[in-house]
Amino acid sequence: MKIFITGNAGFIGYHLTLKCLSKGYEVIGLDNINDYYDVQLKISRLRNLGIETYPENLKVKSSLFPSFEFIKGNLEDTSVLDYIFTSFKPDLVIHLAAQAGVRYSITNPEKYIQSNIIGFFNIINACKKFQVNKFIYASSSSVYGDHQIVPFDEKMNVDKPISFYAATKKSNELIAHCYSHLFNIQTIGLRFFTVYGPFGRPDMAYFSFTKSIIENKRIDVYNNGNLSRDFTYIDDIVNGIDLILTGLVSKESKLDQYEVFNIGNSNPEKLITFINVLEKIIEKPANINFLPMQDGDVHDTYADVGKLKEKVDYLPKTKLNEGLFSFVKWYKEYYNVK
Repeated sequence: MKIFITGNAGFIGYHLTLKCLSKGYEVIGLDNINDYYDVQLKISRLRNLGIETYPENLKVKSSLFPSFEFIKGNLEDTSVLDYIFTSFKPDLVIHLAAQAGVRYSITNPEKYIQSNIIGFFNIINACKKFQVNKFIYASSSSVYGDHQIVPFDEKMNVDKPISFYAATKKSNELIAHCYSHLFNIQTIGLRFFTVYGPFGRPDMAYFSFTKSIIENKRIDVYNNGNLSRDFTYIDDIVNGIDLILTGLVSKESKLDQYEVFNIGNSNPEKLITFINVLEKIIEKPANINFLPMQDGDVHDTYADVGKLKEKVDYLPKTKLNEGLFSFVKWYKEYYNVK
């Protein structure tokens, strides 16, 4: 199977690319390697994929994986998409590249229009143009807004996002529905729930908390710590996507033409519990600064993953203490912390 994955220098895209290559799939990747967070981390991920150089809009072959090629480019550039589709001829597309960050979207909404709306349209429209009829894409648990009823299930109304980021992800789901209905493209949207793990994103709380505890710096905890999140370890996310890939090519597939799935741990933890686990692993106390609720933030996230379990037998397995232990171990090795 030939797969076009976007966002390979990103957290989930990097791990998924490794998984797909381990399964023997041919993969081509696209990422613009932007500076929303530490570019060096993105470069390290690409290096682990065998990509050492990345000239603009030119294919580079991996030095480690014969079946992987990579292009540095922008989704807004339709010519680079045309080049990938015509030269590689993918069987399906997994679209993970996006401008991330709830809080950043409040002050920089134009970046989300470019990447998450125009970029999304360009790639799903390329699927139509080049007759690629299977399209998996990243949505977000943020689409649920500040729903008071938990757990969140896919039948809930998600018409009231409370961040611009969430609004772009909801828009992606609506555009995908139109393309499924009008152009016979099977689309699968994945609402990710607080993904964490090695090589994760520095803008996420688990990453910044770990850094601050190790360096004896203060951590800001919003809503006085009265928040909970459905923390989902990266391996469980990647294994879930792998199950979907298997389901897509199965003759007995249960996957419909248009699908939206929660993909989470289905076991939310209080933020204070999360911090306490980190303190035990790092063997240092956290210096906590309690603050009021932030604009755009939500009180709780909790994934009902029953639909994904029914369709592809998805079952997350990683407990919070296990996942955080693996992350802290990676963090100390990567940043050379004694």
